[in-house]
Amino acid sequence: MLTLAAIEDAADIVYRSMRPTPQYAWPLLAEHTGKPVWVKHENHTPTGAFKVRGGLVMLHELARRSTRGTGIVSATRGNHGQSLAFAASRHGIACTIVVPRGNSTEKNAAMRAFGAELVEEGEDFDAAKVHAKALAEERGLYMVPSFHADLVRGVATYAMEFLRAVPDLDVVYVPIGLGSGICGLISARNALGLTTKIIGVVSDKADAYARSLETGRLTEMASATTFADGMAVRCPDEAALAVIRAGAEDIVRVSDDQVAEAIRVYYRSTHNLAEGAGAAPLAALMADGKRGETPGVILCGQNIDTAWMGEVLAGGTPSP
Repeated sequence: MLTLAAIEDAADIVYRSMRPTPQYAWPLLAEHTGKPVWVKHENHTPTGAFKVRGGLVMLHELARRSTRGTGIVSATRGNHGQSLAFAASRHGIACTIVVPRGNSTEKNAAMRAFGAELVEEGEDFDAAKVHAKALAEERGLYMVPSFHADLVRGVATYAMEFLRAVPDLDVVYVPIGLGSGICGLISARNALGLTTKIIGVVSDKADAYARSLETGRLTEMASATTFADGMAVRCPDEAALAVIRAGAEDIVRVSDDQVAEAIRVYYRSTHNLAEGAGAAPLAALMADGKRGETPGVILCGQNIDTAWMGEVLAGGTPSP
């Protein structure tokens, strides 16, 4: 678990490239939910998602330790890749990103714009990860995982900001992809000595973490097909699962229809864009809102493709 000093040190690194993000309690959102919901706006980072914080800390440490080799490689559905490309460009490090075939065209374009070489391989994130490891071996690249202590330390800075700004939060809902966001939140909560309950949120079509928590053993899924692509993970990370098991109150499932409705609620109530994973915490709160009088939700990202956003605003639910 991270100390407060370690998170504050990470914040010093992060703030060289971006400012802290805001948190607001929107009145129309309170009317809709019946509670003063506080939103942590990680959609307001330079890459539109919370992951950039982890990328900045990870690349800073790689550059400092000179363990970057001839470049880095990683697998992603988008936000992790954008964060690494954004951070790598600041250190002059070559960045290769592997995405599954059929990945978000707009996230792919953003990764290329930040300087990444993009490789499309595999049917889903987990298959892309296998190919990224093969490329690391073949090209002599440093393989950056999607879950790592430095990534968690970086993203924990958003949680430190949020919990310091609103220390009386009873409960916070946070999405789970591979786990860095919720683990950073648990670490910051513990480091600050707070008792805020933390609820993880997964897609009901990609619920490996929920099943693993319920069964007491790591459980892989055969598929993870959801338009909330930031949560489309088949295989949990053992280290992340251990932190979640020790520090989370619960993990709840949300459907794609509930996520689409939460995106619409965000847009009507705040005029903020939310991608699927970014809206999942609000979807969970709306379905599971009896816990706590002062809840918080993490709007972890806004990077939803135009066609999907148009479909959602028209009242539909995209099919991945």
